[in-house]
Parts: sequence; C-alpha cells; structure tokens
Amino acid sequence: MTVSTAGDATTAKVAASDVYSALRQSILDGDLAPGTRINIDAVSRRLGVSQTPVREALQHLEGDNLLVYYPGRGYSTTPLLSLPELRSLFEFRLLVEPWAARSAAVDRLSNPSAALRAELDVLERQVDDTVNVRQDLLAHDARFHDLILASAGNPVVQQAYVQTHCHLHMFRLYPSDLDSQVTLMEHRGIRDAIAAADPIAAEEAMSAHLRSSFHRFARAFGAGPAALPRAAPGRLTP
Repeated sequence: MTVSTAGDATTAKVAASDVYSALRQSILDGDLAPGTRINIDAVSRRLGVSQTPVREALQHLEGDNLLVYYPGRGYSTTPLLSLPELRSLFEFRLLVEPWAARSAAVDRLSNPSAALRAELDVLERQVDDTVNVRQDLLAHDARFHDLILASAGNPVVQQAYVQTHCHLHMFRLYPSDLDSQVTLMEHRGIRDAIAAADPIAAEEAMSAHLRSSFHRFARAFGAGPAALPRAAPGRLTP
C-alpha cells in the first residue's frame, strides 16, 4: 500500500506550477499559436511529468482565458483578440483606471507612489540586465496597474478588472521588438501625478497612457492613427 505524504503533495504542486509556467510562456511567446490543440500526453512526455500536473495546469490556463476546453476534443489555445475586442477591453479600462488613478492621488502619505516608484526601478534595471524585455514589461505592466487598482479600495472593481486578464491577452499582440521606454515614460507621468497628490493630473495621465497603449496594440491589425481619435477622453469613439 502506498501512503501519500505531504512531501508528495508539495512536489505535485510544484510540478503543476512548473508546467503552468512553461505552457503560459509558450502561449505568450507565440510558440503555441492561437488555435493549437494541446496534446496532454505529448506535454507530459516533453516536460517529464505525469498527466496529472499537466491537467491541473491546463485548468489554470483555462481560467486565464489562454485555453478553451471543447468537450470531446480537449484544450486549444484561445484566438488572439480581434480589433473590436481590443477596443472593448480598452473602453472598459478607460472607465475604470483613470478613476482609480484619481482615487489613488489623494494623500501624499498613504498613496501608492513609493510602491510605484519601486516597480519602475525594477523594470529599469531589468531593461539593462536582461534580454527578455517583453516578458519583463508584461510583468511590470500588470503589477503597476494592479497597485493603482488596489489602492482605490474597491474590491468589486478590482476583481472585475482581474477577470479580464487584459495584460495576458494584449501582450500576445505585441511585436517582439517592443520598446519599453514609451511605457516607462508614461508610467512615470502617472506615478509623478499620484506622488504629487494631484488627482486631476493622475486621471489625465492614466487616460493618455491607455489611449497611447491602445494605439500601439492596434498596430498588430495594421490600424493607423485614425483607429483612435484624440477627442472624447473617456471613450474610444469609432
């Protein structure tokens, strides 16, 4: 009789986490193209693990909306966002994040500017020290925006935002030669406005950053400047 131990359970969790990280990286890097069917047996053999941690990882990735499960067919990688879907996602972000930035910029002693500054410092060092700038920027962008959403103090809004998995899906559209300096500059502007406890400037800086970001992502569809008019700061009009 085989007795399961706490060590066995921990090993299984580590294995599932490693499988999740490896598959997630492959999806974000495009090594697993949109619409690719996932063969559980092939993944387990390639990564040298049993099928159990692979199945756990696939369920986690389904929760991230990076995989979709089809009864009788199994898992496949989700399609890339279409341009209308990208616009809808940024419409949502423009409703939520400028408000969050404004809410964060209210108290010099308690606002998240110190944490935002530390986050910016991390990315600046990574840009100099690593070659995987795209993945570093993805992680930074998610953490930076999450810090601001969390500081707004509305868990319902924060959970709705988290469930969009917006950073994972948008960064699948990014070109491999992405220049992180633009994002750094825009994030610095948002951080400086929050540090100055200037809610209007923080709101405007976040709105401008989201519009600029949408324009960069829209290039994946060959969309020109007309895809994002500069008017109507609270909405992406046709």
